[in-house]
Amino acid sequence: MSQFIDDVDQRTRMVGQNRMELLLFHLGGDQTFGINVFKVREVIARPKLQQLPGASAIVRGVATIRDRTVSIIDLAQAIGFVDRPVDDSDAKVIVTEFNRSVQGFWVSAVDRIVNVNWETVKPPPRGTEQESYLVAVTEVEGRLVQIIDVERVFAAINQLKEDVSETTLERAEHIDHHKSILVVDDSMVARKQIERAIGEIGFQVETRSDGRAALDFLEELAETGAVSDTIEMVISDIEMPRMDGYTLTRKIRDNSKLKDLPVVLHSSLSGQFNADMVKRAGADDFLPKFDPDELAAMVMKHGGRPADNS
Repeated sequence: MSQFIDDVDQRTRMVGQNRMELLLFHLGGDQTFGINVFKVREVIARPKLQQLPGASAIVRGVATIRDRTVSIIDLAQAIGFVDRPVDDSDAKVIVTEFNRSVQGFWVSAVDRIVNVNWETVKPPPRGTEQESYLVAVTEVEGRLVQIIDVERVFAAINQLKEDVSETTLERAEHIDHHKSILVVDDSMVARKQIERAIGEIGFQVETRSDGRAALDFLEELAETGAVSDTIEMVISDIEMPRMDGYTLTRKIRDNSKLKDLPVVLHSSLSGQFNADMVKRAGADDFLPKFDPDELAAMVMKHGGRPADNS
């Protein structure tokens, strides 16, 4: 199934259409899970694994894939899935690239790729045991598909840098902080990381968990004429339920009261995106997740005006 990733250009045509492609898979039971195809490099049969002393319990081992050493994460164990154990005999590994890293997810079976509209993708229901590891749910041909927050899984085994450096903090002392930054991201982990970094350089943060909620908030502000006095810029994820970051950007550009608002797309999809795609979406810039200094620098580049110290 590795060939499905080769045609990246074909998939980028979905930019602005509020659609995505999901790779469907299983974790040892009948429940269907999904991951955005843009995070997937290839799907391979179970590789030969080497054990790493001291590795996290959810890491099955490491494998050499295309001359690269890749950690293989047991996804069922990572999210606390309690269905019957994964059958190792037919296991597959979904090789992914996001958050500037390549890793593999050990799954029991891979189904197929489906094209879905983000409007049909909803926040996960509360009260489920694995709710903290889900970013969304959708329905495909009458089947519930749970979309896993793989960024949260990744964070469990990779301690990311969280604090802004002293050098960046010194630069931030000379900019005006009286407006807020609107952060739009469906991952609670990502929202907290971004909010912390932006807060350290002195900005207040407004957060929304999807593009639809963010657009409603901005349009309400626009009706009162308060956007330019309230919001400095928008930092938006790309993959989100109900409305993705591309569509949010286009809606902002199509609104005469919002069109001048700086928009930065901030996504874990670090391996696939370039200046041409940012231009196509109408955003001002793109930044791969997650580096607090780079994020702070991006805020100061597009939203940080010199402070008036007179």
